[in-house]
Amino acid sequence: MNRHLFTAVLAAGLLGPTAALAAPSQAIENADQPGAKGRAIVEAAEARRSGFGDYRAELEMTLRDPSGREATRRMRIRTLERPAGDWSLIVFKEPKDVEGTALLTHSYATRPDDQWLYLPALKRVKRIASNNKSGPFMGSEFAYEDLSSQEVEKYTDYRYLGDASVDGVAAWKVERRPAYENSGYTRQVAWIGKDQYRLWKVTFYDRKNALLKTLTVDDYERYLEEYWYPHTMVMDNHQTGKSTVLHWRNYRFRNGYTERDFDRNALKRAR
Repeated sequence: MNRHLFTAVLAAGLLGPTAALAAPSQAIENADQPGAKGRAIVEAAEARRSGFGDYRAELEMTLRDPSGREATRRMRIRTLERPAGDWSLIVFKEPKDVEGTALLTHSYATRPDDQWLYLPALKRVKRIASNNKSGPFMGSEFAYEDLSSQEVEKYTDYRYLGDASVDGVAAWKVERRPAYENSGYTRQVAWIGKDQYRLWKVTFYDRKNALLKTLTVDDYERYLEEYWYPHTMVMDNHQTGKSTVLHWRNYRFRNGYTERDFDRNALKRAR
């Protein structure tokens, strides 16, 4: 998992697997309050995700309505790791009516993210306003805010809720509350595996604190001998009965991307 919910979850740091297993595990064991333990778990997971540099991948997105009808879209994504927050660019390839549509996200740990949407039919770049980031991305069950990098500082009131199991995997349950004032969520609960600190599940609660969505993450594979990335994600909306399935393939790391590959001009250059 990386720091994006969309690419699944989720500060700079170059801890390798050996270093990340020792000190963070001890910090988790030594935490004597639910808030301290919850934060220690999340910080350990973030340490395991840091240092990948950049990556690109291909995506297939399937939208399903309550009657079972489906629509499929294909995209590609590239991401650049940055100390202050990762940057990403998503470009639609199919179907024809959305080809060339692109979303650029500049994530920041301690200030609001910047997001722009390029609409090729209008040849126009549209900035996503802060109060619109809880809206659905291209008709999917993923919100714009789900596509941003998920640094620890973007949430408050971390709380360890207890141990749990997800499909036989031992995990910690950690609750977090968005610091972002325009978030569409009051809180989220994440299931983080104890073995490799991988994210397996997240439940999202709306502004009325009612269960809104559940994200399940599966089919992990290890890359660069230390980073675990998923190949399947499912976001179920419990209030509408809709769902979105993401299939990832062809991950490629350390492509030599720079910030210029993620500036606003990159939106129009994307093909």
